[in-house]
Amino acid sequence: MSGNVADLVRRAHDGDEAAWGALVDRFAPLLWSVCRRYRLSATDADDVAQAVWLKLLEHLPRLREPAALPGWLATTTSRECLRVTRVSGNRQEQELVEDVVPENRAPAVDAGLLRAERFDALRAAFAALGDRCRALLALLMRDPAPGYEQIGVELGMPVGSIGPTRARCLDSLRRTPELAALLTVDGGRG
Repeated sequence: MSGNVADLVRRAHDGDEAAWGALVDRFAPLLWSVCRRYRLSATDADDVAQAVWLKLLEHLPRLREPAALPGWLATTTSRECLRVTRVSGNRQEQELVEDVVPENRAPAVDAGLLRAERFDALRAAFAALGDRCRALLALLMRDPAPGYEQIGVELGMPVGSIGPTRARCLDSLRRTPELAALLTVDGGRG
C-alpha cells in the first residue's frame, strides 16, 4: 500500500488496518537501524520495536504533524533503546549510547525543521540521479530487499556489477549539490 505519511497516519488513526500495516512496513527498517546503532541483542531490539509501535498506537491521535512521523519514530526508538541499555546495566553499551546521542540537542521544533530539510534535500538529490541509479537504489531500499540475483534480472545487470554500481550511485548521491551542502553543514554526519 502506498501513500504519503500524513495520509497513512490519518487513515491508521481512523482504524484502517491496511494503512497501519503500511506504516509498519515502511518504517520498521528505521526502527531496526536505530536499534543496531545501540547494538541491542535481537531480543532487546524486538522488545524496543514492540514498545515503539505500542507508543505510536497510543499517541496516534495526538500527533500534531503526521508528516513528521519518521522523526518521532526515530526519537522514540532512541529513547526506548536508552531505557533498555540502562535496565540491562551494560556499561559498554551505555558508553556507546553516549557517543551516539549528542549532548546539545536542538529544540524539538528545530529538529523537525532539520529533518524536513534533510528529507527534501535527499528527495531532490535522488531525483537528480540517473534512471539506472534511481532504479537500483529503489530496489535496494525495498523491505525486504531483493537478492542480487533478482535485482540483476529486473535491471538486466550482471550480479557482479551490482555492488560496484551501488557504490558509484551512492557516491553520486553524496556529491549532488543538495546533499553536498547538507553534509558540509552537518559536519559529514548526514
